Amino acid sequence: MNDAAMIVAGAIACLGLSATGSAFGTGFAANAAVGAWKKCYAAGKPAPFLLLSFVGAPITQTLYGMILMFTMFGKTAVPGAGLPCLVLGIFAGLAIGASALFQGRAGASACDSQAETGQGFTNYLAALGIVETVAIFAMVFTLIAIGKIG
Repeated sequence: MNDAAMIVAGAIACLGLSATGSAFGTGFAANAAVGAWKKCYAAGKPAPFLLLSFVGAPITQTLYGMILMFTMFGKTAVPGAGLPCLVLGIFAGLAIGASALFQGRAGASACDSQAETGQGFTNYLAALGIVETVAIFAMVFTLIAIGKIG
């Protein structure tokens, strides 16, 4: 496999793994939100629209993967960049995707807690933000590493 092909493979792996984590994360949180809304409706309570913020939180990791993908595409003309971009793409995608997955799991718990108590929204968002920070760190450090290639 030539350098350009490995770069493209790494870039696509980065986006794909990031998006896979986002899909799992949003799926977990959406499932919990629907269940929480059902409980609210059954109890005659208003269903909190705020739960959608927990559902949507893991989607940003797909954007981080996309940013890295486009940055890696910019290295296709750099000799010897293939293997480093492939490795970076896989591991950055895994880190970012794992962040999204676990952010979704935390978001699921936040949905249940917010719907049941009507309290703690800011605390729940702060917890999700901490999990998001892992993805941001992975993206930034990967951007730095990509910048060192060539």
